[in-house]
Amino acid sequence: MHRLRTTVVRLRPITAPQTAKSQSQARLAAVGGALRTFQPMRSYTASVSAEPFLNGTSSNYVEEMYYAWLENPRSVHKSWDIFFRNANAGAPPGAAYQSPPPLAGAALGLANAQAMVGVQPNVEKLVEDHLAVQSLVRAYQVRGHHIAKLDPLDISVVDFDEAPVMVGLKKVDLSGYKERLYDLTAEEFYGLDESDLDKVFRLPTTTFIGGSESTLPLREIIQRLEMAYCQSIGVEFMFINDLEQCQWIRQKFERPGIMQFTLEEKRTLLARMVRSTRFEEFLQRKWSSEKRFGLEGCESLIPALKTIIDKSSMNGVESIIMGMPHRGRLNVLANVIRKELDQIFCQFDSKLEAADEGSGDVKYHLGMWHRRINRVTDRNITLSLMANPSHLEAVDPVVQGKTKAEQFYCGDTEGNRVMSILLHGDAAFAGQGVVYETFHLSDLPSYTTHGTIHVVVNNQIGFTTDPRVARSSSYPTDVAKVVNAPIFHVNADDPEAVMYVCNVAAEWRATFHKDVVVDLVCYRRNGHNEMDEPMFTQPLMYKQIKKQKGVLQKYAEKLIAEGAVTRQEYEEEIAKYDKICEEAHARSKDEKILHIKHWLDSPWPGFFNMDGQPKSMTSPSTGLTEEELGHIGHIASSVPVEDFTIHGGLSRILKGRAAMVGQRVCDWALGEYMAFGSLLKEGTHIRLSGQDVERGTFSHRHHVLHDQNVDKRICIPMNHIAPNQAPYTVCNSSLSEYGVLGFELGFAMASPNALVLWEAQFGDFHNTAQCIIDQFICPGQAKWVRQNGIVLLLPHGMEGMGPEHSSARPERFLQMCNEDPDAYPKFSAEEFAVRQLYDCNWIIVNCSTPANYFHVLRRQILQPFRKPLIVFTPKSLLRHPDAKSSFDDMLPGTHFQRLIPDSGPVCEKPDGVKRIVFCTGKVYYELTRERKNRGMDNTVAIARIEQLSPFPFDQVKVETDRYPNADLVWCQEEHKNQGYYDYVKPRLRTTVDRTRPVWYAGRGPAAAPATGNKAAHLVELQRFLDTAFNLDAFTGQS
Repeated sequence: MHRLRTTVVRLRPITAPQTAKSQSQARLAAVGGALRTFQPMRSYTASVSAEPFLNGTSSNYVEEMYYAWLENPRSVHKSWDIFFRNANAGAPPGAAYQSPPPLAGAALGLANAQAMVGVQPNVEKLVEDHLAVQSLVRAYQVRGHHIAKLDPLDISVVDFDEAPVMVGLKKVDLSGYKERLYDLTAEEFYGLDESDLDKVFRLPTTTFIGGSESTLPLREIIQRLEMAYCQSIGVEFMFINDLEQCQWIRQKFERPGIMQFTLEEKRTLLARMVRSTRFEEFLQRKWSSEKRFGLEGCESLIPALKTIIDKSSMNGVESIIMGMPHRGRLNVLANVIRKELDQIFCQFDSKLEAADEGSGDVKYHLGMWHRRINRVTDRNITLSLMANPSHLEAVDPVVQGKTKAEQFYCGDTEGNRVMSILLHGDAAFAGQGVVYETFHLSDLPSYTTHGTIHVVVNNQIGFTTDPRVARSSSYPTDVAKVVNAPIFHVNADDPEAVMYVCNVAAEWRATFHKDVVVDLVCYRRNGHNEMDEPMFTQPLMYKQIKKQKGVLQKYAEKLIAEGAVTRQEYEEEIAKYDKICEEAHARSKDEKILHIKHWLDSPWPGFFNMDGQPKSMTSPSTGLTEEELGHIGHIASSVPVEDFTIHGGLSRILKGRAAMVGQRVCDWALGEYMAFGSLLKEGTHIRLSGQDVERGTFSHRHHVLHDQNVDKRICIPMNHIAPNQAPYTVCNSSLSEYGVLGFELGFAMASPNALVLWEAQFGDFHNTAQCIIDQFICPGQAKWVRQNGIVLLLPHGMEGMGPEHSSARPERFLQMCNEDPDAYPKFSAEEFAVRQLYDCNWIIVNCSTPANYFHVLRRQILQPFRKPLIVFTPKSLLRHPDAKSSFDDMLPGTHFQRLIPDSGPVCEKPDGVKRIVFCTGKVYYELTRERKNRGMDNTVAIARIEQLSPFPFDQVKVETDRYPNADLVWCQEEHKNQGYYDYVKPRLRTTVDRTRPVWYAGRGPAAAPATGNKAAHLVELQRFLDTAFNLDAFTGQS
């Protein structure tokens, strides 16, 4: 917008009507969407900079006044009319300001104008007062939430001492608003005083409190600002750097009369409050000594969620995925998702038997999926509440990933049909870093879900921890500001305010497709759980809570007083819901068996039989025809887009790939290309995500090509394999592990017909995602009867590069396998492998050849069920000359090899073999090189265990039986207390029925994964190789 100096300079001496006619047309055109453009009309030699009121923010105000005067000279104050006429008549700005000459005497000189000093009103004072009003409006918009009535207990501990609200107003008594304005404004209320209360001021364009009025007395301005920003709703939005979004929010909260509800809306709200409140009271009556993490103190959460769902359904949303902590979960399941009450009540029966395999989980961690008619919109809506552990906020990225997947599969590129709602606790929202990680995914192209509605159940307390020592920010919601999400604080004891805010939140999401936060400021009537005593640590708070009247009672009394409902109608509503609960309780007593699968949050229609079992128990060949391998290899070694300039170094890589295809061999990158390309051609969507995965940490993958001459022009050859192929998504993630792995896990939950992979930049980077691994991936099926086929690619290997980035910590994954190391599985030979896979909780492999990596990726989709796959991927093997596979190992009829036996000279005379060394991964190549150097190819056999879990007992037995006179040695490059030894040793012993010892060759125990000294690394390597090939190394040991 032009500043006032520009406006004054462009004035020219023509009559006001002429000016209004031409300029008002230009202004009206500008309102239609075009930028205002004025041609310079006249230039003055007089300095405008000498006029202080024409500088800074006042220019906006005066310019608007000038436009109004052009359209109608009577629409502005007389003093402004004189000022603009004189300026138009040619008087210098200073003269026009000090004493405007009379209209009839435009030709009078400056001397005559000076004679009239003091006759006209003080223009400077007028401008200052209007600016004061503008500043006052802004003060309310920025800081009104500081003094809003947000806390139902009225004991708020929110500390604004460090906030920029140091205020004045020491000399002014503005009616009943003195104290509040003191808290809002600075430096003596911008110069306004008591005498200004009844003055009429023109409202700035940055407020909508006037409605259809453009001017208001100061007293009314303050009253309307109070109503907009200082009642039960506190709005934080002025940090948003988008003017359109700020104006949208101002409109929603400032327009007079916005919080008007119809009689029907009020009665519906009351009925929802009845259900929310009476559900908790029913549980308390029936099971007073059971943990249920009830919603008492925030019963308005239920109508809040239902309002969001109603409004979103009205806006076209068909599916909503929700995540929440344990507090209020049963109430949400009952009254929002509409889980059958008897299914909930039977969970409290201690005699209920579990029907499903696995551990199951407590009732307040379970999820649910339900498709139903929304009664308000009469449209179908699918609601999914994700199962999650006690780890607060861990479910956030999982929900986002599942939401993104559902949007992807239904072609919802704008988030109009599928959305997510995340519920949070106040302490966790401020304290858990995954909240921040999840927010930072919200606007990334491959991760955005086009806006999430966050609802914070703000109990104003953690477990026993006071907010004053639980966070450094004023509010628990301040983290949302990093993505410019508006934050609507609302007193949860005002259900109508809650309902209004939730409507606005749903509209915001539908309009701007950005995140928004609803902060329900409430309290927790009981302790952390129903058995906990909160008076130990919060005595004053809980004394106040004991006096607090319930929100249902308060709202019912309000509606009865208004005549919206009668007391009899209210009591009938309560009796009706109580009867529903009693009848469901009676039915629940007939339930004898608990079916966790009835609580499934992500069903896969058509993938399993009706009883939830796999449709077959066979795993087909994962090989491809020579023609397919050649075709995919050609795509991998070319640029399928014309006029696309790639980097010279990349040209050499592609030529190398083409040469390999001509020789019918592939390296690691090409083997991966073959697996991905073939699955895409067969219609399986693939999503590869993680840090730097597009190129690959080790510059080996190059799935995204960049034009060297055109910015942002890229080519993904994998999407050019076949006309009707599935799409390939490869996306570099933000520098997050916890959040991104959770996201990909959620994405994999949505459908079994996609290969979803997360690659760590280095294997040990999964450390910071351990919560997702421990709580979701490893036990997910056991706890929630929920299969998942996510793949983790973890680069691993001791390369002499130091303790960091060497180990992917295989010992952690192996320790969490559900397999019994002391029991040889009793399966038939034909189904041994597939039965093992079906029974395990996850699959762990360390492939030594590109062909085996190719097969294991394809098997992940072609097998008739889904299990998480952990792959310890190589680093140096990516370019190792021996780590290549022939196409012969990938043709039809070939499979993944769980164990690769020695196929060298040892096979000719197995009785003469003195030692069989079992190993896995990269160390195999070091062992074969050392064996060759020592000339021991006939006396030492080397077998590679490619699949560590489930352990290939049957194939290991074949190898141990083949070499009856051989020592059994496990060799690894990791330290003895790390790696695979503690996992493999008891299983090897079980395989040979404990008839032979299992010896160890590898590095000794250590605290760090690897040495930081290259020379020490090589010494350690040679030492354990010496042990592996010294046939007398274990002589005399027992």
